[in-house]
Amino acid sequence: MDTGFTTVYWRDMLRFVRFKALLISSLVQPALWLAFFGVAMSSNFDRLAGMTPAFPGVVQVGYMTFIAAGVIAMTTLFTSLFGGIVLLFDKNWGLMREILASPMNRNNIIIGIGLSGVTKSFIQAMVIMLFGLLLGVKFFVGYTAVQTIFAILGILLFVGIFALGFLFLSAFISMSMESPEGLQGVTTLLTMPIFFASNALYPIDGFPEILKLVSTVNPLTLMINGIRYFAIGDNFTAIGLHFVYTPMDILISFLGLIAFAIATFTLAWWKFRRAVIT
Repeated sequence: MDTGFTTVYWRDMLRFVRFKALLISSLVQPALWLAFFGVAMSSNFDRLAGMTPAFPGVVQVGYMTFIAAGVIAMTTLFTSLFGGIVLLFDKNWGLMREILASPMNRNNIIIGIGLSGVTKSFIQAMVIMLFGLLLGVKFFVGYTAVQTIFAILGILLFVGIFALGFLFLSAFISMSMESPEGLQGVTTLLTMPIFFASNALYPIDGFPEILKLVSTVNPLTLMINGIRYFAIGDNFTAIGLHFVYTPMDILISFLGLIAFAIATFTLAWWKFRRAVIT
């Protein structure tokens, strides 16, 4: 049985655990972002929402709850896009040459890095959800224990597929770059449009038509749709707007993420098949 991908997986996870500064910052930073930005903005948005007519019989959630899904998505995006940097370091330090020259299937490198990144994203998502609940985020309100477990699994499923897609993309970019600065520049260029052209911080209803179309197919929007569906429900109001998610909407979002992950895996696979490290 080929266990090459498990070696890559455990190596990356050990690095994640042993570098205490990286571990702590990756867990604390999104929690602080939710605490400071969420608390500061929620009072303003909730005040404005209180001026709009209520929707009878529809659950009303605060801006803190609305943005919590966006913070989970933001953290997963940043972690995944920078997850491939380990490959760039291995390439620059000469270790990648030894790995590619070994009998191990090159696909194992992609799979191992992808699975380690998904594990990190799961840990961060759980930390944000727990911290958010302490801050007053209204996730899983009215859910039974079984429904809560099912909802958490649904959230992690969306987080996992999304993380895989961007980890494969990060692996492709990393193998195409020669320096960490180049990788940082490309990933920074990608993160801002992806994040702000999504429904992470605000609804997309007021976007211009072209930007609304871009946001609709944005993988980040697709993941956030799934998170809000499982964590809040399929029918709720927030910041004065009415949100309704049908099972078909969520299925389309999920299939969109799978298509994105397949596309980026194909890119990473193509790059690794052609990789020659001297």
